[in-house]
Amino acid sequence: MDDQTRIELEAAAFRRLQQHLMEDRKDVQNIDMMNLAGFCRNCLSRWYQEAANERGIEMSKEEGREVFYGMPYDDWKARNQTEASPEKQAAFETSFKENVLKEKG
Repeated sequence: MDDQTRIELEAAAFRRLQQHLMEDRKDVQNIDMMNLAGFCRNCLSRWYQEAANERGIEMSKEEGREVFYGMPYDDWKARNQTEASPEKQAAFETSFKENVLKEKG
C-alpha cells in the first residue's frame, strides 16, 4: 500500500471514530471512556490540536475541541454530559494521571 492510500484510510477511520463518538454514542460519557480506555473525546481533540500545532497551524485547545465536537465544548457538555459519581471521579483522577499527565511528562 502506498503512503497516500494509507493516510487516506487512516483519515477515514478517524472520521468514522469521530462520528461514532459524536453521533452514534453520545450516551457514552467521557469519564467512562477515560476510566476504561485511558482516552476520551477531549484527548482526541487535543491530539488533533497538537498535530495542527506541530505543522505550524495555530490552534488553541478550545478551537481543537470545537473542531472535534462540531460545536463549542460547553454546548456539548450541556447537551450530553451527566453528573459523575464520586467513585467515577476518583477513578478518573487515577486514569488522568496514568494516561494524560504521563504523556506530557
